[in-house]
Formats: sequence, structure tokens, C-alpha cells
Amino acid sequence: MKIAVLSDTHGNYGLAADMLSRISAVDHIIHLGDNVADADCIEYALARPIIKIAGNCDYACGCPREILLNINDTRIFATHGDHYSVKAGLDNLLVKTTSERAEIALYGHTHVPFMRRHGNTLLLNPGSLKKDAATHSLAIISIKKNNLLAELVFSDILDDSTLP
Repeated sequence: MKIAVLSDTHGNYGLAADMLSRISAVDHIIHLGDNVADADCIEYALARPIIKIAGNCDYACGCPREILLNINDTRIFATHGDHYSVKAGLDNLLVKTTSERAEIALYGHTHVPFMRRHGNTLLLNPGSLKKDAATHSLAIISIKKNNLLAELVFSDILDDSTLP
């Protein structure tokens, strides 16, 4: 099972669609907010559904602010992150993730790619694809028979090949 995760596209849906089109055999795509309208465009361009979370810049979009997913027997808590004050630290997010018994916490909002294990929890921020972001990145999660692998993918290292 392969999951692509992106966040904080802020109007740069073209880069997001291009990067996603280069990733082979993705089973799910998750957009963590800021701008959910971009996720709608990407969804249309790639002709596939996207799981959408509303961010602090997504007004009246009708998307949830957070969601708990169970994908391939792995519990994933996904949020934009602003309600958990992730710019000030990850303690609030960890408390919520632990209470949900999730193995992965996905969040955005900071525009900074981040991946680290904290006990049994993987904390993962795919970064941002905003045009003026310092770096452009998304994340790939692979789940195979209780084996969890995650990686950050940066646009500046892409060539015309398909990503693994």
C-alpha cells in the first residue's frame, strides 16, 4: 500500500499534480489543507480521488479538520496542524495521536518537511508546495505487512523519470 501526502499547496496545484503523476502505483493521496481547492484541481487532473483535510486557509470547504484513517491495518491521524499549535511544538499533536492509538501523525501548516519517530508514532509533515516555499516537497508512505516506510520527496531532485 502506497500513500502520497501533500500539504500547503497554496495555489501551486500544477507542481503538485506533476510530482504526483511521477509517483508509481499510489493507492491513496492525502492533502492536508491550505488550499483544498487545489486538491480538487489535482483530483480532476489525475482523475482519482483525494482524501482532503481543511486547513486554516480553507473556509467553508466542507472538509473535515482532522480524520482518523485505517489503511492496511495502520491507524493514521491526519490534521492540518494549526489546531494543535504545531508551530510551537508537537506535544499537543502527540497527545491527540496517542489518544487515538494512531501509528502515524500527518500534519502540515509549518511548511517545513519533517519526519521523526517518537516511540511507536511516526510524525510526518510533507512540507509545502507553495510557490515561494524554501523547498518543495511531499511525502510517500509505504505499508507492507506491518512494515512501515516513509520518505520525503523534494521537487528539485526530480528528473523526468517516475519515482519509486
